[in-house]
Amino acid sequence: MIDVVTAQALVEKRSKLVTKSEVVALKDALGYVLAQDVFSAIDMPPFRQSAMDGYALNVGNDNSYRVLNEVKAGDNNNTVLKNGEAVRIFTGAAVPDSANTVVMQEKVTVNGSNINIEGEVHNNSNIRPQGEQIKVGEIAIEKGTTIKGAHIGFLASLGVTSVVVNKKPTVTIVVTGNELVTLGNLLSYGEIYESNGSMLYSVLKELGYKEASILSVRDDYVSTKNTLQKAIKNHDVVIVTGGVSVGDYDFVGNALNAIAVEKIFHKVKQKPGKPLFFGKKGDKSIFGLPGNPAAALSCLYIYVYPLLKRSEGATVTKLQRITMPVAGDYNIKGTYAQFLKAKVNETGVTILSGQSSAMVRAFGIANALVFLPEDKREVHKGEMVTTILLPNA
Repeated sequence: MIDVVTAQALVEKRSKLVTKSEVVALKDALGYVLAQDVFSAIDMPPFRQSAMDGYALNVGNDNSYRVLNEVKAGDNNNTVLKNGEAVRIFTGAAVPDSANTVVMQEKVTVNGSNINIEGEVHNNSNIRPQGEQIKVGEIAIEKGTTIKGAHIGFLASLGVTSVVVNKKPTVTIVVTGNELVTLGNLLSYGEIYESNGSMLYSVLKELGYKEASILSVRDDYVSTKNTLQKAIKNHDVVIVTGGVSVGDYDFVGNALNAIAVEKIFHKVKQKPGKPLFFGKKGDKSIFGLPGNPAAALSCLYIYVYPLLKRSEGATVTKLQRITMPVAGDYNIKGTYAQFLKAKVNETGVTILSGQSSAMVRAFGIANALVFLPEDKREVHKGEMVTTILLPNA
């Protein structure tokens, strides 16, 4: 059994980039990782732009100006102004080349076709210079960036219609267990509804892996072996949930060994998620997650998600970690490192009740995990703790 730090390092070391790329429309690029730098083909803004509603002036010798016309956003009339002349202008409109400042309308008194300016006038006030945000030829977004909505808005403003991205790794979830019943059927004594597959599939979709799939297999060695062999052949990452312990009906380990999956590690000194398995077969990555749902989801966030991001070539792969004051005392049983479901607010982080590896309800409230290392047995109110922020929470 290995410690958490070693397990994370081994997953990172054995991650492999899925090197295929594809062109996707900008509107469909959310969550993808850029395979190439994106360069701007234009200046932004592409002209000198008014930062507010007011008047564009060719600064004269006094505070009185003659207004020639107006310029709205989208107008292309480049009025030539002499000293002491102005145009009415609106936010986002192109400032005439002959204007050298914009005065906000609140500082102007209108008198027919003339205006009087209150206070001093300074050159280049309230004008966004051409190329202030980015100039033609500069890098707009770097290779390895995971595309967010704000990136799409920025690239759209530059006229970008499509981007080259790394293909996402293909993922399948293999669900094991004779006790599991498909939703919509009645439960018999000793049975439970299958939920891990639905949960992991949904979380993967939240994380941007929208083409994940689910396979189910009974607790039978031959079926387990055949299903895993097929899953590994057809997918980059295989996530097995359940069957990775050492019970009489936990067939996953023997099946993986029979199909020549290299065991990188099995069992980590952590709670929840001690039975975690990680292995490789060629370029394929195989995770065996515990059957308990909270343990399975914790392992997905801490181990599987970083591997998926590295497989896409992302520059940021791990979940964000911050230190925050804990809201109350908490005592730890056992000697393993802890990933505790928690809720972050503006004042600190609260460790939630319902920490059992079998209890997933608290994950619906949680937006973070508090990590406590092996040598930490208790924390006290106000103590700073490592807090792992969950995505999309």
